[in-house]
Amino acid sequence: MNPFTPQPPHTSSPTNEQVEPPLERFYHQTLTWEQCGDRMGCTTAIAPLDWDDPDAGEVELALVRHVATGDRIGSLLVNPGGPGGSGYDFITDSLDYAVGQALQERFDIVGFDPRGVGRSSAVACLDAAGMDEYLYGITSAERGSDEWIDEVRQAQTDFGAACERNTGPLLAEVDTVSAARDLDLLRAVLGDDELNYLGYSYGTFLGATYAELYPERAGRLVLDGAIDPSLSEHEVTIGQAIGFEQALRAYLESCLAAADCPFGGSADSAMGEISRLIASLDQSPLQGSDGRLVGADTFITAIVYPLYSPSAWSYLDDLFDSVMLGDADFALTLADGYNGREPDGTYLDNSTEAFISINCLDYEYQDDVAVMRERAAEVAAAAPVIGPYFGFGDLSCIDWPVPSEAVRQPIHAEGAPPILVVGTTGDPATPYEWAVSLADQLESGVLVSYDGEGHTAYNKSNACVNDAVERFLIDGVVPAEDPHC
Repeated sequence: MNPFTPQPPHTSSPTNEQVEPPLERFYHQTLTWEQCGDRMGCTTAIAPLDWDDPDAGEVELALVRHVATGDRIGSLLVNPGGPGGSGYDFITDSLDYAVGQALQERFDIVGFDPRGVGRSSAVACLDAAGMDEYLYGITSAERGSDEWIDEVRQAQTDFGAACERNTGPLLAEVDTVSAARDLDLLRAVLGDDELNYLGYSYGTFLGATYAELYPERAGRLVLDGAIDPSLSEHEVTIGQAIGFEQALRAYLESCLAAADCPFGGSADSAMGEISRLIASLDQSPLQGSDGRLVGADTFITAIVYPLYSPSAWSYLDDLFDSVMLGDADFALTLADGYNGREPDGTYLDNSTEAFISINCLDYEYQDDVAVMRERAAEVAAAAPVIGPYFGFGDLSCIDWPVPSEAVRQPIHAEGAPPILVVGTTGDPATPYEWAVSLADQLESGVLVSYDGEGHTAYNKSNACVNDAVERFLIDGVVPAEDPHC
């Protein structure tokens, strides 16, 4: 028997709801699915390049669907975060990590690459050699100096120019509002009257934006590892610097209790040792066996990557051991994992290009160097070990080819049904207070707290979180109060 038994068979019938005439060909399209794995089907939808001018062109949106194994409720669209993360790969490669068996039984699990990402119409910037220079290159001037700022700004300007040259008009249309409008289109062509959605990390911003635009079409939305939409780029940077610094301390407290920890003494003394190690690499980078250099920025990337999950903390033992012995290779391996770089020097996807392109449209940026320095000092003071290397984020986007028109503000989604917001108390990337804030902002926000470490909680924490999420998505049961899992 063919294991691929879609429901409905090989096509999806759109809702055929009434829309403006220029949008009919998009909202009324019929999707044809091709088998691409056990109970998996793949297809491509089309959406307007510019939602404000639907006749100006099209973008392609790649989807993959795992058909419900039991009594089907409908579709559940899943976004893994980023921005720039591939929902297509998330479901294809990590279905059981993305969603539990209970959801797989009751929903068609749909992964999609948002516009600008992966298999969809994608942002393209540099070749592999260019990405190596962009991500791993070493600046020659002292960090924070006028010369350093000029050097970094020029590199970012060149990167943006390459993205514009190789991407074309799409580069101006990869903002989250456009992606949320795509999400409504996908809901309709999948045949669902309401959107059921599970968004992780950046996916919470996409989901909240959807609820703000289409509160009447919001079904059951779960936002796990929430981003606070009201925060500026600077406020996000401070929050993440503090979050990763706290996670680094949590790692050290765990490490110091073990016999083979690279550090001795107290967590405070170990934090000081790490601070001096980062500073030394900022002055004198280590060279890896392939010739690439590990300076402070690449070393920070290598540190941050395992801090997303306590299950990966053991990699930090090897990282610090090796770098303290003058060996850069394991640091490069971890940084490569974060950046999606393969051992042969190629890149798995365009997640870095998409991340920058989307963020440059989604946040506001300013070009006053004095303000940059003031804000960088604030970040360094808030997180003295990691923070000194998190500042000057404006440089990434002040010369972006497409000026940002974004205004960061609270999202209320007035009129939407209950929306579940999940926050982890020790989340380094999306701090817990962001989830508290988003749940408060949303008119119908309901907070589920997980007391633990790591980035996001559903399907990777405990039964309390899983039960709250699954009962909400499957049965519509809204927690009467925060279960404090």
